[in-house]
Amino acid sequence: MNELLLLIGIAFTILLLLFLVLKLKIHAFISLLIVSIVVGVVTGMDFKPIIESMKNGMGNTLGFVATVVGLGAIFGQMLESSGGAESIAQYLLKHFGEKRASWALVLTGFIVAIPVFLDVGFIILIPIVYELTKHSKRSILYYAIPLLAGLAVTHSFIPPTPGPVAVAEILDAQLGWIIIMGFIIGLPTAIIAGPVFGKYISKKIYIPAPDYFVEKEPGTEQKSLPSFRIIILIIALPLLLIVANSVTEVLYTEGILQNKNFYNIVGLLGHPFTALIISTLLALYVLGVKRGFSKDQLMKLSNKALGPAGLIILVTGAGGVFKQILIDSGVGGMLAEKLAASSMPPIVLAYIIAVVVRVIQGSATVSMITAAGIMAPMLTIFDLSQIDKALIVLAIAAGATILSHVNDSGFWLVGKYLGMNEKETLKTWTIMETLISVVGFALVLLVSLFV
Repeated sequence: MNELLLLIGIAFTILLLLFLVLKLKIHAFISLLIVSIVVGVVTGMDFKPIIESMKNGMGNTLGFVATVVGLGAIFGQMLESSGGAESIAQYLLKHFGEKRASWALVLTGFIVAIPVFLDVGFIILIPIVYELTKHSKRSILYYAIPLLAGLAVTHSFIPPTPGPVAVAEILDAQLGWIIIMGFIIGLPTAIIAGPVFGKYISKKIYIPAPDYFVEKEPGTEQKSLPSFRIIILIIALPLLLIVANSVTEVLYTEGILQNKNFYNIVGLLGHPFTALIISTLLALYVLGVKRGFSKDQLMKLSNKALGPAGLIILVTGAGGVFKQILIDSGVGGMLAEKLAASSMPPIVLAYIIAVVVRVIQGSATVSMITAAGIMAPMLTIFDLSQIDKALIVLAIAAGATILSHVNDSGFWLVGKYLGMNEKETLKTWTIMETLISVVGFALVLLVSLFV
């Protein structure tokens, strides 16, 4: 297959994926599987190798992702149902004061979105934004944009949220380094897209707090909120364990650390599986049992959490199939050679692919997985460190965040809860998401110059 046919084939594959998802409304899970088969057939693979590649791609990817996303979903559900998110918000608002409430909200969003999905965190915390808006008489954007920026940045940049976990597995990148780089890049990005942009846009567009409030589900009210310190400890524990594992790995490989028993213990405790099992059990006990939840309630909450997690897991598995087909068909190798001969760095190409898919079809998750599937076989010819891979993961995450508009469910969710029409949502939420993408990618490039 010559280079022209290769490029035409990849373009056709992406267009087919978009046609199936957008025009025919076929779920991304099924669409990715169909596209994977088409790639195999077009590149001349026999029937049995295609099926074997699909089985291997699905199994190899889900062996890791299903466990991490499943545990993370239960972990986040306990934070939501126990009132942990409100506890963080109230503590930070109390200590920052009303004048610096936007900074408290961006930090709240940044912390809450580590274990909790963006839309869930937003719905839980939006009543606090309503109250602040009614009290201060400011535009709701002054408070809502910082909260949304914090939620959006962490949701895309920092594991164990599903997007970066899925991309990390497809690209064989260590979560520890993604967490470290995610914090380094994510915090300044959230500040620029949150308090800084929020202050500016709230002066341009005045939107009062809507008259409706979000009601909690029956049975989730608590007499008192859990301690802020306990919540932070529970959220930080898995992150610290995973990061400790990555750092210990480097020290042991370089010969600086020579105690093998210590290395093995940290390796076990710091593996994402073990770290999340420990943290999830701790959350179930401290935020559940100790706060009066019955065993049946905890079981129902766990089952509730695994519903949306299952959809993400299946789409990620299909992305693994797509990646494996690209590798086994030889298309990945040809793409790798093409990239190696060009002047475009892998980190830039990864961002561009994610941007294109995101703008056309709307889903950040599908954009990240598609970009990761295309990039994975290319990266095999480059001698990349784990830090390099982590930065590519973040470049993909940044690209998949850009220009949220009418084909993204988040666009309508934010517009509804903030009482905005489509034009106002485009001027606020869409620009905020684009700022996160552009600033995040610029910082990724900057960091890549020094590591």
